[in-house]
Amino acid sequence: MQDRKFLFRSSRPGGDSPSSGRLLQTESTSSTLNNRHSIPAGTVNPAHTTNVTPICLIVRRMAWLVVFLLVPVFAVAEMPPEENIKAVAESWISKKPAKGFGVTMSMSEAAVVQTRYTALISKDLGDVVGYKAGLTNPAVQKRFGYDKPIRGTLFAKMILPGPARVPAAFGSRPVYEADMVAVVGDAAKAMTATSPLEALQALKEIRPFIELPDMAFDPQVKMDGPSVMAANVGARLGVLGDPVFLPGTMESVEKLAAVKIEVIDQAGTVVGGGKGADLLNNPLNVVLWIAESLKAEGKTLKNGDLLSLGSFSALLPPKAGSTITVRFTGLASVPAEVTVAFE
Repeated sequence: MQDRKFLFRSSRPGGDSPSSGRLLQTESTSSTLNNRHSIPAGTVNPAHTTNVTPICLIVRRMAWLVVFLLVPVFAVAEMPPEENIKAVAESWISKKPAKGFGVTMSMSEAAVVQTRYTALISKDLGDVVGYKAGLTNPAVQKRFGYDKPIRGTLFAKMILPGPARVPAAFGSRPVYEADMVAVVGDAAKAMTATSPLEALQALKEIRPFIELPDMAFDPQVKMDGPSVMAANVGARLGVLGDPVFLPGTMESVEKLAAVKIEVIDQAGTVVGGGKGADLLNNPLNVVLWIAESLKAEGKTLKNGDLLSLGSFSALLPPKAGSTITVRFTGLASVPAEVTVAFE
């Protein structure tokens, strides 16, 4: 009499997974069964061990299969429903904290959401006048858990000439920060630049800038890179200082990396600041990144575009009655400044 063992074989080519297989009957020699009575007492029957081993393998493989199938479920990102995008946009327009988009997005999905979101909020904001780079400072990247720059769009009515007076409650969750704007002088050259020097030579001027972002979401909403990207990188307002003209030389490139930025309150107290190299080692590297990011989407810069390059300071809450000045030292013979008074 012959013993018959049953092993799982997968129905898929080259596999033997127990999750989707069929039983194959294989015949073994009859010696195991015929000699079972001749095994001395206390000795483990080899037939038993060979029968147990496939079962252990099957259980182990099934466990790995469960892990393999379940892990992607928790990693899947998704697009928010259209009504959620509209709700966030309406909250921005009414200056009320939004409840969030309601989903976990990938960065590519966040870019799609940003397009829909800006179409909703920009109806009364005028033309596109430039772009805002966010997460260009390692400290800000750490805060939002994303280690690459992201880009938003600037509209005409977002930009105020300095000095300016602005309500302290200018947004749903208003903050201010020291920033820098580069003004495009030669768009064609900017789109083909491959070095900081070439980027500088494509610019018309540099301006100190106090950006007035809006954190937009309820404090209970966890903000990450994609959610910031989807909400147009928090763009709300900004105050633009007088131009600084720099010759297109390596000396100017080095000055931009070394420039000292200070945030000063009405009492003369320095409440924040940084240096040029805080932004991707040189603000001109942000110009290069913006151009490359647009090129990847089949878009291009225009002459006169304003490029907001990123934050040199912490995001600080405005207080009614306070006056804030951002000062650049080291670019020209006298410091360049811009001021905002919060009402």
